Amino acid sequence: MAQNRVAIVTGAARGIGAGTAERLAADGFSVAVLDLEQGAQAGTVQRITGQGGRAVAVGVDVSDEASVANAMAQVVQELGAPSVLVNNAGITRDNLLFKMSAQDWDSVLAVHLRGAFLMSRAAQTHMVRARYGRIINLSSTSALGNRGQANYSAAKAGIQGFTKTLAIELGQFGVTVNAIAPGFIVTDMTRATANRMGVSFEEHQESAAAEIAVRRVGAPEDIANAVSFFADQRSGFVSGQVLYVAGGPRN
Repeated sequence: MAQNRVAIVTGAARGIGAGTAERLAADGFSVAVLDLEQGAQAGTVQRITGQGGRAVAVGVDVSDEASVANAMAQVVQELGAPSVLVNNAGITRDNLLFKMSAQDWDSVLAVHLRGAFLMSRAAQTHMVRARYGRIINLSSTSALGNRGQANYSAAKAGIQGFTKTLAIELGQFGVTVNAIAPGFIVTDMTRATANRMGVSFEEHQESAAAEIAVRRVGAPEDIANAVSFFADQRSGFVSGQVLYVAGGPRN
């Protein structure tokens, strides 16, 4: 089945999002590189275009309905209708429950869950019309519980339920929906966690690696590889799944 080779990746200025955008470009997709601040994606776009790929930077607040609508319209105008959506945008506001403010709770749920909802709703319009699409949501091993991350854990667990429900609703239209739950990945986010814990990033990585079956921490490329699989046209019989990319088994 022919389909537009256009992918959208949110939170793609750095880390997992940037790695994913670059991998999808290498796979032959034109990539819309979305992030909160449009200028922040310049490095990702330059690396893609420097390798002969096609990419555009689009600013978006994924938690804002009007912003998402405007971003989707820009993507369609500049690249075409999307056939792949990767909901990667996320933030952390870690704290123990008794110290966590309502704003810290609301902001994390808004970016992760509301953002995935708004972006998926906007993208599925085009995918259903084309009777083809791939939606890939980023969850986390924190969905299984993680001290100091009640908001983030709830959001990432919610992503899994959201994924399975969309898979049921959209499957008849040729749209698959899957989730990836990364373990420890070397990003600015895990670096910030080390700072919060008062340890060096190197110590934080070493400690994490000792608890991982393959005895190493992950890189954005590890997640991008899983995204590439789910985004592939040949993966059409895989939907509603949560793949833990964490260097070992998870429940």
